[in-house]
Amino acid sequence: MERASSLLLLLLPLVHVSATTPEPCELDDEDFRCVCNFSEPQPDWSEAFQCVSAVEVEIRVGGLSLEPFLTRVDADGDPRQYADTVKALRVRRLTVGAAQVPAQLLVGALRVLAYSRLQELTLEDLEITGTMPPLPVEATGLALSSLRLRNVSWATGRSWLAELQQWLKPGLKVLGIAQAHSPAFSCEQVRAFPALTSLDLSDNPGLGERGLIAALCPHKFPALQNLALRNTGMETPTGVCAALAAAGVQPHSLDLSHNSLRATANPSAPRCMWSSALNSLNLSFAGLEQVPKGLPAKLRVLDLSCNRLYRAPRPDELPEVDNLTLDGNPFLVPGTALPQEGSMNSGVVPACARSTLSVGVSGTLVLLQGARGFA
Repeated sequence: MERASSLLLLLLPLVHVSATTPEPCELDDEDFRCVCNFSEPQPDWSEAFQCVSAVEVEIRVGGLSLEPFLTRVDADGDPRQYADTVKALRVRRLTVGAAQVPAQLLVGALRVLAYSRLQELTLEDLEITGTMPPLPVEATGLALSSLRLRNVSWATGRSWLAELQQWLKPGLKVLGIAQAHSPAFSCEQVRAFPALTSLDLSDNPGLGERGLIAALCPHKFPALQNLALRNTGMETPTGVCAALAAAGVQPHSLDLSHNSLRATANPSAPRCMWSSALNSLNLSFAGLEQVPKGLPAKLRVLDLSCNRLYRAPRPDELPEVDNLTLDGNPFLVPGTALPQEGSMNSGVVPACARSTLSVGVSGTLVLLQGARGFA
């Protein structure tokens, strides 16, 4: 017993050290997911080698600049010499966040990853410095199915998407752009995305309906089926309809939730005819007190949950719809009172208020993490 107690005393300092100085990289027991958080001023980058067997890899750099890597690696070198090694990697989903990245280094990484089996790439809280060089004739584009960007700034301004696009093969199916510093693109430089079926522009509150036309780049998304515009400053469904028509976009599913929508459009605005391709419309969490005017005549799915409807919508106010969701509206909650002017009652059902708060807190945390990373 005495020997066992002595052994425990010897182990205590080791336990204390591991608890206070965690390793920067952690690989789960199934060798499936690996997460690295290099928050030290002088990180040991070699720790990332334990992620070579993982399928999902997430690397965050604490806002550090990666410019010193330009003196340690040949970003302009021929990546074909690493092709066999890169092909052997299991990684399918890669997230890189919280760093200042020279464009030349980003391009070098994309050229190497072109030989991998990577399918999904996410870039978060990044500052891309410098201009991206043109694609070399012999270079192979990266065959991604999904690309998501959140809070990524580019030194090239509105031309960033066109410059990034040249390094991708044309098979991209999912594109997400959130908290963009420049949500409007240089459409004359952007090529068409022939295979893109899902576009998510959510969490760009300054976008608005005018900005939406510029962001959609007319006739650049011929295969688009799903369009998400949560928290993007949209004002009325009719205004969004006009923007989609101007851009020649005909989605099957449209998400306008978490926008402060008005039920009636500007009287001077021309009437807009929705595309017959649209069959699913999400207007939840939009603060609506009545069903908006000018909705499509026929829908398969209409979500009006968590609004401020104090009575059941009349049939003549609704389109022909197969699946209507009204959960979380005051008229379905016994005892819910109409909001009075000057009162603290917002008219929001408590369960929906909690859900809205959680979304807001989540977005705030992302912003704070990004700001802290570059401080």
